[in-house]
Amino acid sequence: MPKPPNILLITSDQQHWNTLGTTNPRIRTPALDRLAGEGTTFTRAYCPNPTCSPTRASLITGQYPSRHGCWAIGVGLPENIPTVGDALTRAGYRTGLIGKAHFQPLASTPDSPSIECQPLLRDLDYWRRFKGDWYGFQHVETARMHGFESHAGQHYAIWMEENGLANWQDYFQQWPPDPSDKYARGRYLRGGMTWDLPERFHHSHWVGERTCAYIEDAVATDRPFFLWSSFFDPHPPYVIPEPWSSMYDPADMEIGHFVEGEMASMPRHHQLTREPSPDFSDWNEPGGQGVHGFHSHLHSEADMHRSMAIYYGMIGLMDANIGRILDTLDAQGVADNTLVIFTSDHGHFLGQHGLIAKGPFHYEDVVRVPMIVRHPGKVPAGARSAALQSLVDFPQTFLSAAGCEIPGVMQGVDQLDAWHGSAHAVRDWAMVENRHNPTTVHLRTLITDRYKITLYRGTAEGELFDLEADPDETRNLFHARDHAEVRANLMHRFLQAEMERESSPMARVAGA
Repeated sequence: MPKPPNILLITSDQQHWNTLGTTNPRIRTPALDRLAGEGTTFTRAYCPNPTCSPTRASLITGQYPSRHGCWAIGVGLPENIPTVGDALTRAGYRTGLIGKAHFQPLASTPDSPSIECQPLLRDLDYWRRFKGDWYGFQHVETARMHGFESHAGQHYAIWMEENGLANWQDYFQQWPPDPSDKYARGRYLRGGMTWDLPERFHHSHWVGERTCAYIEDAVATDRPFFLWSSFFDPHPPYVIPEPWSSMYDPADMEIGHFVEGEMASMPRHHQLTREPSPDFSDWNEPGGQGVHGFHSHLHSEADMHRSMAIYYGMIGLMDANIGRILDTLDAQGVADNTLVIFTSDHGHFLGQHGLIAKGPFHYEDVVRVPMIVRHPGKVPAGARSAALQSLVDFPQTFLSAAGCEIPGVMQGVDQLDAWHGSAHAVRDWAMVENRHNPTTVHLRTLITDRYKITLYRGTAEGELFDLEADPDETRNLFHARDHAEVRANLMHRFLQAEMERESSPMARVAGA
């Protein structure tokens, strides 16, 4: 009986779909280019939610955010929810998570306890004891920050101390916050900076090094492994040490642009992003929190050029460590029996439609993600596929690859035939949810081969784009009379998709 394949999921955080060297000559990603050359690049992959926690929860549960419960960032994923790691553990796999988790919020309450919050993040004695089991991962090494955020700590801080950086806190924003902090200006939306952290202590090196160590340990046990190697970049703030911060000339960057008039037919919250001091108070409600993207998106071209140059440098350092991981698979002799998947939790705006970072604006830039799959002898090498993919499908497909039964509670589809190239596509739609506030910021998007339609709760506003005729999404056809029939057909398909994605936690075993 053949040995079950190892499964290695590698993710970035908030990476635009068009930041691979195989598709964009302005960026250099030799490791990911190698992975693409040895596997298949999927050009139509979508996240189930364009923010971190909901999609990350979908990646381990196979459920949409509206089902698994982590419906927005700042909402915790219940720790007792069944995960793909649980199922693979029962099948004899070693399971591990190295890097970013973000399953729980930055606050803890009796009704919603969280270990991913201050001051616990910097209680290193706690994290020296904490190794898992957590959300189906038997082994866990995690951290919570992006860039130089004050949330740094956990296993990453332990690693820095063990490797000689006893004063690691000097290189991160202070906790509690200090107005005189040298990193007080965050660089989350505009500009960028060279981080004075010694490059060898960057968290991309930590994720790469610890991933390699985990693979080596797992191979020594002669058991198959499921490992999530979860990088933090290129999520802002836009900061990276040298030589990566000067690797790209800002003048060479091809930034996105606003097209005059494109917001005229868009929902009002899109239009407000063009104002210098927009008022988004109409979307406030009890139980709500700050909404990512509800601010002015006006920016100078110089700032955006600088942001993109740093963003590309952040991807470059991550790519170098992905190369280390691929080399370790080769050195350990397990590359041929390891299913490797690379993707990102959601996308990012770099000036497209005049927008920056992320928000409830479901353009391709933020809902579409890069995706590469490699499994020598099974996944076609050097291929490109336009088969629709959703990250919610990953758990089902991992279980299928491992020869395991797929639980009825999962809502995605088994993509293994599409990954192996034996089927052109196994789904004809993808769904993106976004419920950033309980009722006022609540939208869903249905994507088909040609069209994309977005509906908003409690309003007649909406979006409809013909991705074939208008790939840049500058002409909203939602209220266009000549597309009324297209809209009606898509609304019907939307309802069908909602029914198709219902799960079946329990089998029907009798007539009554």
